[in-house]
Amino acid sequence: MTESLLSLAREVDDLGRRLTAVSTELRTLGAAPATAEPPDLAAGHPAPRRQVIEREGAAAASESGLWTGAGGEASAVGAAAGGGSSGFGAGGPVPYPSVPPVAWVRPPSGWAPPPPVPPGPPRKTLGEMLSAEGAGSRVLAWVGGAITLVGVVLLLVLAIQRGWLGPVPRVLVGAAFGVGLVGVGVRLHRVPAARTGAFALAATGLAVLYLDVIAATALYGFLPVLGGLGAAVGVAAGGIWLALRWDSEHLATAVIVATAVCAPVITGGPDPTLVAFLLVCTIAASPLRWPTTVLIARVPPVLASIGSSGVVGPTWQNTAAALAVTAVAVVLALWRLHRVPGDVAAQASQAVAVVPTLLAAAVLVDARGAVIAAATGAVLIAVWVLLGKPVAGVAGMVAVAQATAMHFDGSVMTSVLLAEGLLLAAAAWRTRDRVTLAGATGFAVLGALRALPIDIPPHLLVEPGVPRTGALAVAALLLAVSVAVPWAAWRAGAIPSPARSMGPWLSAGALALYGAAALVLTATLLAVPDRTGFLVGHVLITVLWAATALVLLAKGIETTPLRAAGLALVGAAVAKLVLFDLSALDGIARVAVFIAAGLILLAAGTRYARLVASR
Repeated sequence: MTESLLSLAREVDDLGRRLTAVSTELRTLGAAPATAEPPDLAAGHPAPRRQVIEREGAAAASESGLWTGAGGEASAVGAAAGGGSSGFGAGGPVPYPSVPPVAWVRPPSGWAPPPPVPPGPPRKTLGEMLSAEGAGSRVLAWVGGAITLVGVVLLLVLAIQRGWLGPVPRVLVGAAFGVGLVGVGVRLHRVPAARTGAFALAATGLAVLYLDVIAATALYGFLPVLGGLGAAVGVAAGGIWLALRWDSEHLATAVIVATAVCAPVITGGPDPTLVAFLLVCTIAASPLRWPTTVLIARVPPVLASIGSSGVVGPTWQNTAAALAVTAVAVVLALWRLHRVPGDVAAQASQAVAVVPTLLAAAVLVDARGAVIAAATGAVLIAVWVLLGKPVAGVAGMVAVAQATAMHFDGSVMTSVLLAEGLLLAAAAWRTRDRVTLAGATGFAVLGALRALPIDIPPHLLVEPGVPRTGALAVAALLLAVSVAVPWAAWRAGAIPSPARSMGPWLSAGALALYGAAALVLTATLLAVPDRTGFLVGHVLITVLWAATALVLLAKGIETTPLRAAGLALVGAAVAKLVLFDLSALDGIARVAVFIAAGLILLAAGTRYARLVASR
């Protein structure tokens, strides 16, 4: 009984010491943020974090027997008092595990948490924009200006139909009406509260003046074309000057849009005169600092030239207008890119600038169309090479492809397309340029799409026949381009090496095998144009595949891709022997192909084994 009471007393005493140690530790942790140092980010820690350090609580715990040291190694608490008991009852107290150290780390000097990102302004709904102060007056003013402009156009059309007034009074009344609207707008602009109406009146008046010049030139012939263009330049320049003076993008845009919409009504549809007038408007808008307005001004002459090519047809006036649109668009795009490198609108304008000229060239029925397309392509490619504008290069290659299609036909066209792809592939190999590589791929695909179904069709390889004229050159170029393009793409980093991805290389290899087979068979058929030439050609194809496999295996001892290509070619040769040669060939040809291919494969296996053993 006494022994049990003594054991209980020891346990109570041990529990008291534990509570004292825990209380001391809690006080230490509570005081640590005020006395500890801030986090040290320079030490390599990704963020401030606390580490537990043993302070007075650890010392107290050590004195009380809870821990024996900083490492947290448990001791048998109460062993001396309890005669070696280490837990409640039969053993002594259960030791607490050590707590990992905590400390603050100092951040680098000048470090501060990043400021919160302010939320962007909320988007206004259509109802909020319409309910804003002054929105109603602006809408009424601009809608009124548009309706007034339409009314002027309808008045001119009605006057022509009813015979009201003469041509000269119509032009004079239109000019007076336009000048009056601009004058009222300038006067109203002096009053800040009336500037919304001033913008609309000035835009309407400028559009009326521009349309009046078009009518005087295109409808009545009062002004020669050059005189009308000069007057249009004056009106457009006045409108642009007024927009810059008033700092009004809406005014400039309104003049451009109104002119583009109403001018075809005056001229009676798209024609070279309309293209010239709209081109003048584009040139006048080019100095503006508003990119959206400049881009809008470049669209109407392109659309008008496209429509003119479809309506007017192959005339020198239409071709000249289309060339002017392309030249102006390219020059203005280059000027814009010089001022703002990487401008997306300028690049898009440069890309579509070639469309009017290519359409105008396509409607020509003689060699002039091919010459115009080729010259345009040469100029654009020169811009690409000299000024480093890849968009111009792409447009130029499209123009060259059209010139090739227009000037050549038959196997000659296929050969020229493949030759152009081969030249571009060689250039891409040296320069590692992705745009050049894209052009080489495009020309190669166009040539292959013509070669496979037309010049060297698949039935030529399985049935005796007479090949088309030029099929030998097409097959040779197809073989060359199917090898050159993937290697140029690998050098430019466009496709991975064969060790990493075999897909592109297998596709190119299959096309190369087809080209090689067509080349050999076409050559033998041209030399012996009967079944004998067909049989000899297939014997040579199988032997050639096997010999090429031997070369690839010999070169591929240290190169995995070549070794894989050689083994794949061995499989192709064996498949051809079993699936085609065994049934299609007969007599000495079948015997010769099996013996020759077998000997080559035996030599390949023996040589390959020696090379592997000597490594």
